[in-house]
Amino acid sequence: MLRANECFSGETCMEILEMIHRELEVHWWLQLWEILLALVLSSLSGLEREVRLKSAGLRTHALVGVGAALMMLVSKYGFGDMGVSYDPSRVAAQIVSGIGFIGWGLIFVRKDIVHGLTTAATVWLTAGVGMACGGGLPLLAIAATLGHFVVAFGFTRVMHSVFGVTNRLIVRYQIQSGEVAARVLEKCTENDFVIR
Repeated sequence: MLRANECFSGETCMEILEMIHRELEVHWWLQLWEILLALVLSSLSGLEREVRLKSAGLRTHALVGVGAALMMLVSKYGFGDMGVSYDPSRVAAQIVSGIGFIGWGLIFVRKDIVHGLTTAATVWLTAGVGMACGGGLPLLAIAATLGHFVVAFGFTRVMHSVFGVTNRLIVRYQIQSGEVAARVLEKCTENDFVIR
């Protein structure tokens, strides 16, 4: 990138500034598109988590995706006026490491049962989708989002049908609260649960 006070091969500084302005104008629309695509794709992943009542839902995933896209865009275009060029892959590496802290906060272990691992993985994937959007790879971002839905919905059905894996719901209640137990059993039979 050229600095404003540098002129080469007879061109005036004004021509150089106009060229830079045209480049930035093109980038502005492209950057807006990339941020909006990151918002839409990460919101779709977050909506799936929200519908399943998981700890990180629509807002968390949308913010992670847009934030990752924004960081990539700042890394790509944010330092051009300084006359230096930085490596955008350094920011990508930092996003991958940093998102691990959010994922770590979503995972809980209680009595040898792990909760939140899939949600943490989805947040990590959403950061990758945002990075792909900000990095100018929209098809890759769309494919990764579709992959999320294949895993979230398709793999569950495969596990149920092929391997007979089922989810368990353990309900504990006091004997005096018979009315609650009756309502729980009624809801379970309505939803085709096997009651033991």
